[in-house]
Amino acid sequence: MTAESAFPYAMPHAACAPTRLPASPVRRRPPARRAGALALVLALVTGGLAACGSDAPDPTVAATALAAGMAGGDLTAVVFDGASAADATTHRDTVLEPLADATRTVTLGDVVLAEDGATATATLDYAWVIGGTPWSYTTTAPMALVEDTWHVVWSPGLLIPDLAMGERLQTSRTSAPRADILGDSDVVLVTQRPVKRVGIDKTRIAAAEWDGAARALAALTGIDSEAYAAKVASAGEKAFVEAVTLRTEGDYDWPAIGESPGVLLVDASLPLAPTRQFASEILGRAGDATAEIIEASEGAIQAGDLVGLSGVQRQYDAQLRGTPGLVVEIVGADGTARDAFRVDPVPGEPLRLTLDPTVQSLAEKTIADQIVPAAIVAIRPSTGAVIASANSPASDGLSTATTGMYAPGSTFKVVTALALLRGGSTPETMMECSADTVVDGRTFTNYPDYPANRMGQIALRDVIANSCNTAIINAAGQVSQADLVSAGQSLGLGLAPQAGPGVFTGSVPGDASGTEHAASMIGQGKVQASPLAMAGVAASVASGTTVRPTFLAQEAEAPTSDLPVAPGTALTTEEAAALSSMMRSVVTDGGGAFLQGVPGGDVSAKTGTAQYGDGSTNHAWVIAIQGDLAVAVFVETGDYGSTTAGPLLKAFLTGLA
Repeated sequence: MTAESAFPYAMPHAACAPTRLPASPVRRRPPARRAGALALVLALVTGGLAACGSDAPDPTVAATALAAGMAGGDLTAVVFDGASAADATTHRDTVLEPLADATRTVTLGDVVLAEDGATATATLDYAWVIGGTPWSYTTTAPMALVEDTWHVVWSPGLLIPDLAMGERLQTSRTSAPRADILGDSDVVLVTQRPVKRVGIDKTRIAAAEWDGAARALAALTGIDSEAYAAKVASAGEKAFVEAVTLRTEGDYDWPAIGESPGVLLVDASLPLAPTRQFASEILGRAGDATAEIIEASEGAIQAGDLVGLSGVQRQYDAQLRGTPGLVVEIVGADGTARDAFRVDPVPGEPLRLTLDPTVQSLAEKTIADQIVPAAIVAIRPSTGAVIASANSPASDGLSTATTGMYAPGSTFKVVTALALLRGGSTPETMMECSADTVVDGRTFTNYPDYPANRMGQIALRDVIANSCNTAIINAAGQVSQADLVSAGQSLGLGLAPQAGPGVFTGSVPGDASGTEHAASMIGQGKVQASPLAMAGVAASVASGTTVRPTFLAQEAEAPTSDLPVAPGTALTTEEAAALSSMMRSVVTDGGGAFLQGVPGGDVSAKTGTAQYGDGSTNHAWVIAIQGDLAVAVFVETGDYGSTTAGPLLKAFLTGLA
């Protein structure tokens, strides 16, 4: 076909060689059509074109205006053959309506002038981002010079390659399969499990019954009756108003729920742990994406998507949820469809944790009856892997085990003992355990019923075994506050957390003197730790090197922290052996005698009691080592470490044997 037959309105010019015209792309902001604003890349042309030495206008100017218009801008600057600018604009917007929430850029590529000087071809490079998925392609725009004005031949193919008149686009999105969360040895912790969506189907009952039915269902499922009744009342008259989603294996009165007026039970599935309580503060939960999550995702997440809402489900949601699939289809007038673009969904990657489901379940069972916040943390000293992190129901959704901030009491004497060892003491160094001691006018005493036969001059080993406060405080002049900070870091306190769930690794104040320093020596004052941090202290003693506990059994980027990642002074095997021997003496000759004969091997331990509030109530602690296991047990309000936390530790270790 000749140029004249292809472009019947073209004016003849003298023939010349085809000319490729330069273009310099720049960006221009298009008018906003909706929240998914269209980005625009335009080509501004520097210099003009002399067609074969003539004064013919430069086609690049018209091509630049075309690129601007195709990106969502104004097309009135473009002269079309086959459509008016208004018709072209309407056609563009109608065809691309299914992609209106996506962003696109259009860059002017090459503009090639034909030999006849009266026709040219421009290429338009499209780059889309649709729900986070990139899509790029190139279209070609034929141009003709008509009475010194460059015209563009309009066709749908300017928008999408091979798009014909009368065809339209449709899009579909396929969610990727959400990956499981795995525990120790890749045992499945969180996977898709059956649930029932429970709610009122308003079409099943008369309008006069809606309120009563809503309140009855709320009572059966334990939700707020006023709030649910209001939700039902405000929903459409044909709506299914979900009340709650329940595990199918849950302890619910299913017959009563199913027979309640207007109730509809919808089978579904959700990524869930083995039980509702299982490591819930660590694992978190998944559910429908919230408006805030959708907005923050910049198009990657849409309404109805299943996402992590809390815990590691939220923290590692991008890894778990994978990448959704996307199809853009061209649909003909007869309804047949063909792909313009297709990306298959990419399943999520499993998240690997260190939790051992057997140990975790036992820890939760051990403290299930505690009516105050309580926690058990278990660590493998050889690897630093946290194999259990359990909270009592009274923790009310908070992770007492990992983020609680409490005075560790006498369990901190393991840290103080390390500082004394570094100052020249040995486990056999004699110390003065007096009935009381006074620092800057404040009197410190031992706990009630402290054994009288362990008073006076006793070895450091016996000081730790029997937890003599006064002996430790009498030695405060031998240990600076900086020494305590250093010893704490050597045992993991106050170090930067590992990648994974947010945790509190403990805090030893660097500046304390007088009574504050004395209180620090016995784990009171401003010294704070979480059960996880104190389990880490025990794990460091057991391993002979500083342990930084971890929940992850995979590589991941650690959070930014101002805390050091390693202690200034490394823990030595000799220091750890001395500490371990003194902790063993707690069981053989001191306050941990209740652990003698526990199955599973010898236990080394340190009990702790920390006064808080007005001084009339106590935190109860115990930390322990048994083989390749380090444990911390904590009860927020109790009597003493040996009498409140101790029996829980004994039950836990016995259950593991």
